[in-house]
Amino acid sequence: MTDSKKKTSSITLNKVNEFIDKQVEISGWLYNKRSSGKIIFLQVRDGTGFIQATVIKGNVSDDLFNQLEHLTLESSLTVIGKLKKDDRSPTGFELEVFDVQIISKADDGYPIGKKKHGVDFLLDHRHLWLRSKRQRAIQLIRDEVIRAVYDFYKQQDFVKIDTPIFTPNACEGTTTLFEVDYFGGKSYLSQSGQLYLEAAIFSLRRVFDFAPVFRAEKSKTRRHLVEFWMTNAEAAFVNHEDNLKIQEEMISFIVAKVLSNKQEELRVLKRDIRPLEKIKPPFPRMTYKQAVLKLQKMNSNIKDGDDLGAPDEAKLSMESDKPLFIQFYPAKIKAFYMKRHPQDKEYVLGADLLAPEGYGEIIGGSERETDWKTLKQSLEDHNLFLKDFSWYLDLRRFGSVPHSGFGLGLERIIAWICGLKHVRETIPFPRMIYRNYP
Repeated sequence: MTDSKKKTSSITLNKVNEFIDKQVEISGWLYNKRSSGKIIFLQVRDGTGFIQATVIKGNVSDDLFNQLEHLTLESSLTVIGKLKKDDRSPTGFELEVFDVQIISKADDGYPIGKKKHGVDFLLDHRHLWLRSKRQRAIQLIRDEVIRAVYDFYKQQDFVKIDTPIFTPNACEGTTTLFEVDYFGGKSYLSQSGQLYLEAAIFSLRRVFDFAPVFRAEKSKTRRHLVEFWMTNAEAAFVNHEDNLKIQEEMISFIVAKVLSNKQEELRVLKRDIRPLEKIKPPFPRMTYKQAVLKLQKMNSNIKDGDDLGAPDEAKLSMESDKPLFIQFYPAKIKAFYMKRHPQDKEYVLGADLLAPEGYGEIIGGSERETDWKTLKQSLEDHNLFLKDFSWYLDLRRFGSVPHSGFGLGLERIIAWICGLKHVRETIPFPRMIYRNYP
């Protein structure tokens, strides 16, 4: 081993500040390249960042210089040289190269080029599209959102509970279940872990899950995926009002974390962060009845008793610069487990939270029904089999308490924070009604 090699530190690009004017080696992939004859500029990424590596003819062998001139994009390599600060560089650093080790030369014709590609083409090549700066930025923000969710729950004394993916019955609508063979019997992929979380509050008071959920909804809107990630939370001795406060604090916490830690990624996405900077509690509220009247004045065809569709939610959420709670929906259009409003039994103590800028619902929640007889009647009214929910009814027989909860769709909140037009970009490999490849 040479003396120069002994002095070389193998680093990742997120640690460059610690190695200014030092000899380093960086392993990664060739993101871009240009040449001026005697100088080759290699744009290298290593998964933690990007850097320009400058190769001057004469500083490396003629054979290596020739190889680098013909090196294809996305080839893997290790660049070795002196790390320097350079204010002209987009990253503020540059590597003066004296050696390059080519690990694997990529095939010619990398399919994701600078030209504009169609959506189907990019989704067919999703395994490669993820390497782009834009897609990388989205996934880093996704990671930040997930971390913020866990941090918030920890601060609020929620305990993580892992709920099952295979379930014997529906949590909500039976028409959107994926049925699977379960050793000769029927089972279903989970729509939500909520009911199981309700069982856990009697042991741990405040609980949450974070898992993939599956809905066989034949929808092709910009807000729908067949497989997506959701976090559900349930808390004992929390009423409807307290439930809304937890939600608005959680959303504000998540947005603040992204603004604090992912400025560069938001810049890559060209996201206007001014609307995000306004996201602080309290959030405005509107009853379902008020929402319907407002929508009718906005030329919506909605009638009293109809559920709000995506266009209706978009209209309402464009009217507010903060997330908007729509509360007290008709019981007949909501899930069986929601507690009825004490002043009007036709409505429930529930709310949907609509993200601003036209993004619509990101959270749905409610206070839960605690009375055994009332819950039993609600199951019957929804044409659900009591035997499938006998364990759930037991929760109301043995120490029932007031409790509330909500479910937050991860991909929807990411789409809003990132300013994306479709949730398909928010998840590494989207599953939609006509797509489960790659």
